[in-house]
Amino acid sequence: MLPVQAACALLSLAPLLVLGVPPIGTQPEQVHLSYPGVSGFMIVTWTTFNETESKVEYGILGGRVFDMTAKGYATLFLDSGEEKREMYIHRVTLTGLKPAAAYVYHCGSDEGWSDVFFFIALNDSTSFSPKFALYGDLGNENPQSLARLQKETQLGMYDVVLHIGDFAYDMHEDNARIGDEFMRQIQPIAAYVPYMTCPGNHEAEYNFSNYRNRFSMPGQTESLWYSWNLGSAHIISLSTEVYFYLEFGLKLLFKQYKWLQQDLEEANKPENRAVRPWIITMGHRPMYCSDDDQDDCTKFDSFVRLGRNDTKPPAPGLEDLFYRYGVDLELWAHEHTYERLWPVYGDKVYNGSKEQPYVNPKAPVHIVTGSAGCRERTDRFNPNPKEWSAFRSTDYGYTRMQIVNTTHIYLEQVSDDQYGKVIDSIWVVKEKHGFSAWV
Repeated sequence: MLPVQAACALLSLAPLLVLGVPPIGTQPEQVHLSYPGVSGFMIVTWTTFNETESKVEYGILGGRVFDMTAKGYATLFLDSGEEKREMYIHRVTLTGLKPAAAYVYHCGSDEGWSDVFFFIALNDSTSFSPKFALYGDLGNENPQSLARLQKETQLGMYDVVLHIGDFAYDMHEDNARIGDEFMRQIQPIAAYVPYMTCPGNHEAEYNFSNYRNRFSMPGQTESLWYSWNLGSAHIISLSTEVYFYLEFGLKLLFKQYKWLQQDLEEANKPENRAVRPWIITMGHRPMYCSDDDQDDCTKFDSFVRLGRNDTKPPAPGLEDLFYRYGVDLELWAHEHTYERLWPVYGDKVYNGSKEQPYVNPKAPVHIVTGSAGCRERTDRFNPNPKEWSAFRSTDYGYTRMQIVNTTHIYLEQVSDDQYGKVIDSIWVVKEKHGFSAWV
């Protein structure tokens, strides 16, 4: 037996015995899925800190493990912080997936593989009734709802997650290390279901570069705006930030508006609206809110809703556009609270009826869900809200949604403060969709 002193001496040399090998930068991390908007496809995105191959090995659950391989590509992302940290963002598109089939996969290369994950390929049937978790403003610090969302996702409670802006607080901080850590934190959610996003104000640093590089949404707009179909819904994700960060180009605002107009026109073609009658939008900053935070839609009317007159040419808002094309449901975040509105347009309530306000409503329904948890804590409410405010909560939590069929959508709010209790719920029922539904 070695004397104690000799054993201690050997232990002190242990770091030298590995010949000073640096941490392995080829190990995949921050794995997340996204739906490219095409049936039978799924995108797997991950990060390494050295350049490696981009491969996904996958197979049908219960079949031969990893009997299929897909290859993709890596993009060098150079963070704009002082250290100019480099990372490689890998993207691989899986094709030919069988709708509603369960798959197992891992990603990486022969220089390092991720853990094994599973997902269910999205069902492309228009009669599919998808279930969503949706929220905004989830941070790296004080992410109170995160553990519950991780567990519920792995229990199979959700088909898709919608993160409606504001990630990590903030992804660029500490030379983007906060972004890395946040992406690791959401991996237990995002590696199992498509994690669909839109940008918020906390992503603005370096012209939204961390957001644009880390996520892989449909379309060719670096994930800033896009649309996709699921079940009986056409879902539109947009950037409200084009109304606020004009230093990055007023052209973006008008480009998005034109795209929205064209996308809504296409979605409203009779043959399209017949099979996907629901039109749902998600954007970070709400058109309406009653928080007492001296921010937009509390201190001044929402630019997103009414546009801006201080630009040349004046920038059009989105409320009239969405109303004209019969948008049914509008999902927002930014305010660190939960607020459900009565059907509203032009600052006025248009309930379906006094007894059943959400049955055949005469205006879009708005939900604000920005209380998932972040270092800025929750907001306070104005004690005297306008008549369109139907239900408010300052509890930490998130929203669940199910598109049940062509006439019914169910929404409920989960309070994490109250151990997962459902504190609010509504059914939105529409027998007719489109602009004519308002009349």
